[in-house]
Amino acid sequence: MSSVRFVLPAVATALVAAAAYGLLGSRTVDAKTSFDSPYTLAQTYNAALRLVRVDLGLKVTERDPAAAYVMFEYKHVQTGDRIVPGSIEMLDSSQSVKVIVQLSQMPRYHEAVLSDALRRKLREEYGEPFRQRPPPVDAGSDSGPEDYSP
Repeated sequence: MSSVRFVLPAVATALVAAAAYGLLGSRTVDAKTSFDSPYTLAQTYNAALRLVRVDLGLKVTERDPAAAYVMFEYKHVQTGDRIVPGSIEMLDSSQSVKVIVQLSQMPRYHEAVLSDALRRKLREEYGEPFRQRPPPVDAGSDSGPEDYSP
């Protein structure tokens, strides 16, 4: 009977430890932050590349202007010597460019800081974004007046 007394606490301790490790130890943050850029795809891509490479001094590991993405090694005071992979991806749409910043192993606010820095850089380097005028209202057919009586 005394061996049962030692086995149950050991099993319970092992289960608690496994649960704690599962919840805390192996936790990865799969986050991403996005915003819509009113600038062109080329302007947004070039600003993102300069932000990462020149302003932040990070190592660019891969980039493709045609596919509009930049991958880099993120290093921050909080990471110490650890390097975290990061990416900025841009998707062109008819009205804007969707920018997705991802640092999957860091808290979300790191992505927000990078997004805000890119927005500021775009505004500082390119000025106020060009606002498209709404399309003209169709006044009807150009074939001439039909039943128009003044």
